[in-house]
Amino acid sequence: IRIITDGACRGNPGPGGWAALIIDGQQCKELGGFVENTTNNRMELTAVIEALKHVPAASPTLIISDSSYVIDGATKWMKGWRVRNWMTRDDKPVENRDLWETLDSLLDGSISWEQVRGHAGHPENERADELAREGMAPFQKRR
Repeated sequence: IRIITDGACRGNPGPGGWAALIIDGQQCKELGGFVENTTNNRMELTAVIEALKHVPAASPTLIISDSSYVIDGATKWMKGWRVRNWMTRDDKPVENRDLWETLDSLLDGSISWEQVRGHAGHPENERADELAREGMAPFQKRR
């Protein structure tokens, strides 16, 4: 299974959208949503979390994202955060702890990660970006 995710935000904080493509063989499921007042990092995390909720546990899954924040957090930083009771090395509370804890509960040994450059022509990343931006549309019109 391949999951391609993206998050977007206008104003940061501001209206935001998230999206994920879940590709299993020849089937592709598109997911997306929006939040009226959020940040880009929260939308990036939400995209991964929501996608993983649609994948059976222990299924070999590759998550493809343009967010170094999400990938580094999941692969490099989260273990230390857990040990330090969700505090950074600088003894500050981890930002977006609620989402990091949710993501942590969904990860298992069957997940691998790949980072791609955003807005660099990767077709699936471009589609996820398009869906995430569409998610912000209801709030753009009200401003």
